[in-house]
Amino acid sequence: MLSARGALYAWPRQNVASQCLRRTLACKASLTPVRQLPAPRYQSRSLTTTHRTLHEAEAVAPAPQISDSTNSIDDIEQTVRDAKQRFRDTLPRDYLSEEEYTLYVRLYGPPLRETVPQDVGIDTHADMAQSPPRSAREGTILKELEGGEFEEITYEIPPEGHGEEESLQEGELAEEELTEHEMQTLEQAPANTSMEELQELLPDDQQRPNYIQAVARNQREADALQRLADDFERSRKEADQESAAAAAAAEKERREVEVKEDKAVESAESQSWPAEYEEEEVGVLPWEEELAQEQEDPDENYQRFHPYTVEGSFHGKSTEVTVPREELVLPVSDMLRRTHIDHVRTAAERSLGGAGLPLSSETLASHRNGHMGGVGLLATQRHMTEIEADAFMAGFMPGVYASTSAILREVRKRVGPQWLRSKLREGGGGGVSVLDAGSGGAGLIAWNQILRAEWELLKEEGSVGEHTEPPQGRKTVICGSDRLRSRLKELLDDTTFLPRMPDYEHSGEMRGPRLDGGGQQPQRKSFDIIIASHMLLREKESHRRQAILNNLWHLLKKDGGVLVIQEKGHPRGFEAVAHARHTMINSFMLPPSGEPRVAAEDFNATFHREPEPGQILAPCTTQGTCPMYVEPGKSNGRRDFCRFSQRFVRPAFNTKLLRKQSDNHGEVEFSYVAVQRGVSRPRSIPSGREATEAAHRGYEKSDTPPDMQTLPRMVLPTLKRKGHVTMDMCTPEGRIERWTVPKSFSKAAYHDARKSRWGDLWALGAKTRVERDVRHGQTDEMAKRQAGRSKKGRRSIAESLGDGPDGAAPQKKHKGPKSKKQKEVEMIMEIRRAEEEEVAEIEEEMAQEVEGDDRQRR
Repeated sequence: MLSARGALYAWPRQNVASQCLRRTLACKASLTPVRQLPAPRYQSRSLTTTHRTLHEAEAVAPAPQISDSTNSIDDIEQTVRDAKQRFRDTLPRDYLSEEEYTLYVRLYGPPLRETVPQDVGIDTHADMAQSPPRSAREGTILKELEGGEFEEITYEIPPEGHGEEESLQEGELAEEELTEHEMQTLEQAPANTSMEELQELLPDDQQRPNYIQAVARNQREADALQRLADDFERSRKEADQESAAAAAAAEKERREVEVKEDKAVESAESQSWPAEYEEEEVGVLPWEEELAQEQEDPDENYQRFHPYTVEGSFHGKSTEVTVPREELVLPVSDMLRRTHIDHVRTAAERSLGGAGLPLSSETLASHRNGHMGGVGLLATQRHMTEIEADAFMAGFMPGVYASTSAILREVRKRVGPQWLRSKLREGGGGGVSVLDAGSGGAGLIAWNQILRAEWELLKEEGSVGEHTEPPQGRKTVICGSDRLRSRLKELLDDTTFLPRMPDYEHSGEMRGPRLDGGGQQPQRKSFDIIIASHMLLREKESHRRQAILNNLWHLLKKDGGVLVIQEKGHPRGFEAVAHARHTMINSFMLPPSGEPRVAAEDFNATFHREPEPGQILAPCTTQGTCPMYVEPGKSNGRRDFCRFSQRFVRPAFNTKLLRKQSDNHGEVEFSYVAVQRGVSRPRSIPSGREATEAAHRGYEKSDTPPDMQTLPRMVLPTLKRKGHVTMDMCTPEGRIERWTVPKSFSKAAYHDARKSRWGDLWALGAKTRVERDVRHGQTDEMAKRQAGRSKKGRRSIAESLGDGPDGAAPQKKHKGPKSKKQKEVEMIMEIRRAEEEEVAEIEEEMAQEVEGDDRQRR
């Protein structure tokens, strides 16, 4: 008779181990797998006190037999490891069996999501094995184009002889290279059969292997990869159809716009234009309704901008920027299809400050005076989850693209066309080297738009070929997270990704030969343009900000490199940018006079830096101290600070992220500074008070065009009143002034002033100008000085109003409630009286003691 334990041991060992493995792995499985697992099926055993014989136990509970189809434990483990190696942290649907999936979860944890074609490289190798087989009598050569690219040209190898018979038999020889079965297949196939379909018609031994056949290690992997390939092909066809529909809609919209523009031009040409503007072809804009009512001549309903106003415009023809569709909108939209937008919104609000994303590149009006920190997600941070990477691209990149685009557009105007064109015309596959630090590739996308616009101008001038492409140069992006880097690679081509900036500030010269490079010094990285976005405000300590600034300056080329620093448009962001500007002016660059600020005998290389030529390109027209940052440091209560605004059209994914169903218009405020290293402003150009007075007189009727770097800039929106316009200017003299342009001053100046925008340079003068008080708040040092002055003032008040024994005039008594100042004075007087009474008592006691001692001596 067997006991319960004996009956358990009577089972075959292999079956018991399999059952225990199933139970253990099923209990440890994750609660959120890719697919819902069925509940494990346990076998029940009845326990009883009835005596049983051995043959009765065998008859009641026969040993289960293992079928031949059941995989062994080693095969299951090998399958799981192959799945992990092939699909990484993802897993296709229904790829593993129940036992294999439980072991997968036990070894590696549940997969992050379902596998998509991009995870296994199907998108990269989708066209593999679709190219037609090349004949043995065909060859290829590479022809170098003007843009540095190569074109593949196919040519036919002539036969050995050049007789007429060989020429006639040339087609027959070419046909003989194909087998009889291939010729029959080609003849039977329809005329419109694709090359991929022809490959499928051939036998298996004659087909060229595709990507799946080349990488699949077993039939299960091949089937899973084939399903992913089918999904990719289906989605690609849908995307092609959508892009074709969008292109057709855009073409239709473009034609409608052209028709409207033609009608507007015809209507404008029918108007009588003033003679003084007939030679200038700048642009046509209708008057506003308010201004049209104020005009005396009703025929002058249209007026043209002055060319100097157009040249000094900050926004250009449109105040709104459109995010590039092909370069940014479509790729990011495809990436976000893998995750529901609600999950991305939750992660974005958790990382970027809550609803409205106040810690993104934009600044909400409600948070402008509240939390004034940096951005919540940084492209340079090393750890970022999959969902955080999606939130970064959906919530951060559109706004930072808009601000960077506005800054680079202004830098392109102020640095001049020759600087960029000289870089583009350099031979040897040159171009402009760009470093994007902080924006996660959005700065590079904005720079590509600037580059294409300049290249189109060169095409119109005939300086470059009609069908050439601009040299891309060397493009580098700082990206610390691997997950974010994998996404950015789908946006940016021919781009180098670095996990952090190279630190040449603390790296000394190499001593001795290298093991693999000899004694030659390695070339250090340097860039023509560095775009540093939101890099300084994230650091709380000033010495860390200084280290970042030193590193950026070392990476900048010494022969005209441009450094752009931008932060969020609130007081703390402005202070970070202004402090960097203050440091570069006073420590890195020579003053406009050319004489160093530190005398040669006082110079110490340990504490001082060798100054270099340089200039501030934008937004400042003064090379001195910023009038809004007179006292360095953090200021409390700052109301006036330098910032600018750029509107942009939100993509659909960004609109959904912010829960804005109908409003797709966004606006980003930012503070920035652009500095050029190695190039000083010519001394022949007027500056300071001279430039300010010349700009106040105006260049409307001047024969000599002004230098845009000598004009004042509007640092706040204009105040438009009836009959006059008031503008707040930052002058080349380094002062904030308020200029007034009335209608009586000049008709053209008055019109352009009403049409002017925040950030424009002004060249048409004004009638009056007065200095404006800057509300820059109070720094800690200013508060200490103010406290010291207030103590002295209170002491003097107490002495003047006191009624003590020193004969001071008594304080007058006022009826009614006392002011705060009167209460403070009375408190001071009470304390003083108490101290005087205490001193008098002590003196009286001391006098009595001395008198008592004298009596004892006597």
